Amino acid sequence: MAHHHLKSESGRITLKLIATLIGGILVLASFAAHWWFSAGGNDGRFYRDVLAAAGAILLAIPLWSHALHALWHGEMHMDELVALAILAAMAVGDYQAAGVVAFFLLLSNLIESRTALGAREAIEGLIRLTPTRARRLRPDGGEDDVDAPVLRPGDVVVVRPGDNIPADGQIIKGQSTINEANITGESLPVEKQVGAEVFGGTSNVTGALQVRVTKAGADTTLGRVQHLILEAERTRIPLMRLMDQYASWYTPVTLMIAGVVWFFTKNAEMAISLLVVSCPCALILATPTAIVAALSASARLGIYIKDVANLEWAKKLTTIVFDKTGTLTTGELAVTRLMPAPGVDAAELLKTAYTLERLSSHPVARAIVAVAEKARVGYEEIEHAEEVSGKGVRGNVRGEEIFVGRQSWLREQNVDFSVLSDEKFAEPEGLSTLYVVRGGRVLGWIGLEDRTRPEARSALDELRQIGVRNLIMVTGDRWSVARRVAREMGCSDVQAEVLPQDKLALVSALKEKGHVVAVVGDGVNDAPALAAGNLGVAMGAAGSDVAMNSASVALMSSDLRKLPFMIRLSRETTGIIWQNLIFGIAFIVLSGAAILYGWIGPMWAAFLHTIASAIVVFNSARIVRYGEHLEPHVAPARGRDEIEAGRVSLQSV
Repeated sequence: MAHHHLKSESGRITLKLIATLIGGILVLASFAAHWWFSAGGNDGRFYRDVLAAAGAILLAIPLWSHALHALWHGEMHMDELVALAILAAMAVGDYQAAGVVAFFLLLSNLIESRTALGAREAIEGLIRLTPTRARRLRPDGGEDDVDAPVLRPGDVVVVRPGDNIPADGQIIKGQSTINEANITGESLPVEKQVGAEVFGGTSNVTGALQVRVTKAGADTTLGRVQHLILEAERTRIPLMRLMDQYASWYTPVTLMIAGVVWFFTKNAEMAISLLVVSCPCALILATPTAIVAALSASARLGIYIKDVANLEWAKKLTTIVFDKTGTLTTGELAVTRLMPAPGVDAAELLKTAYTLERLSSHPVARAIVAVAEKARVGYEEIEHAEEVSGKGVRGNVRGEEIFVGRQSWLREQNVDFSVLSDEKFAEPEGLSTLYVVRGGRVLGWIGLEDRTRPEARSALDELRQIGVRNLIMVTGDRWSVARRVAREMGCSDVQAEVLPQDKLALVSALKEKGHVVAVVGDGVNDAPALAAGNLGVAMGAAGSDVAMNSASVALMSSDLRKLPFMIRLSRETTGIIWQNLIFGIAFIVLSGAAILYGWIGPMWAAFLHTIASAIVVFNSARIVRYGEHLEPHVAPARGRDEIEAGRVSLQSV
């Protein structure tokens, strides 16, 4: 619907532009007619005035119509000044001046409208990629070509290479590379396999897929993004509301000044010129053009802002509270160390654990399976397996009982750990450890950790550089793990073993101390804290309804570098707005002085008014390309894990 509205609005502007050009040609012809007929010895004023009046009326009709519509509804806008200036010029018989003023003012309005519409279309273009058609799979294996809006959860669609995915869903067959730039802002495509989640509107690059639809239409991630953008456009920052307060008295005061000038000077042209330059188009455009450009720049990088007032909060931030899991860390466990017992080969330790854990879907099991498959250690056939919730896994291989689990649980099974009594086998701080036991013999332990995000440290360093130095990490994890992550990230403070209500209390306490607080989390268990902060930022919000609802800003990817970018964008946008406002005020004051000194008349006033409006528009447009330097983070290449006699190097896993 928004797309059709933009299309019809664009059509109306095109028609107005054609009418403006016709009126402008008539006014220009009036100058030529006056010269032509005067050169022949005739009085060319009649032909001049007829053509100029026709052009002026054609040009003035839209302006008069808008002014009368506003007055009829009891509204006072600043555009009435232009309509009155044109009417006054025609009343004193200066049709050429009326025509030129109307032409430049109407052309200025059209440029402004078309520029604003173009910025909105640029935003819409980021999210208008959902295909209108989809290939829905029939139970008999055939395909039906259907409208994408008729898809429902549970439908299976076929997506071929080069197609856009018609709805959110899960891959049930095939593998491919997916370009998710329009959702996450990341230009690097991602590999997707069976079981992976895909988003509507993203582009399938390589392989053919079958996708089971989970969300369709407005419920998809793309639909929610579109809703966020359109809602943000309808919101206003305090600076915009301040301008509205002054608009109610600006027009009457300007009319009074023009009336006083006319009364004392008896110069109608001077009064008309004052009305023209006093129409504050540059002031009116100062804020909305910058805001729309900022929304476009942020949306291009997958940053969606619910309320444009949040841009003002972003530049004022003094404290940022980070959740650990899924924000500063990847949220996925990885094997980082193997410690085999004396006389045990590291490959044997890993193979035994893999034999048992490959049958489990637990995150710990997935981490062990991933490194074992990469190391190609192989596995043995298992006769029986049992998962003990929260403790570990047990099974039988060739008549021997195998355990993989926590030390406390294994001690309950009367396992003897004296073989690991040497200090070098002690568990390091910050690692989660699983012990492997076979036939009553301890083979060693496997260390796992939730890896920090490669780009997170640079993001926090950049936050400190731009003046946000109070960076706090909160987590429900153990203190040993929390201290390790906080140390790696360079956080100024850390709180561990906290519950969601403790996070909420921390945010409230910081705000009471006068801090402007942003809370960054995954939007699930952090929802109360996200809502409590002056700014709630949901990381990796793609596909998460909770993140979309609880946060005031949604970062569709998990690249933390977009956080300092958003703060810089906020400061840049505010700076551009103030530049526009100062320029607009200076233009009105200086042009008014030039008119009172008799240096410029109505025609020059109209021309300069158009130039001033264009300068403001183009100054704001600079923000659209802001942040193009922010390339997706690529982790450095890593060497293959090496399994050598008695040791496994897993530091790069």
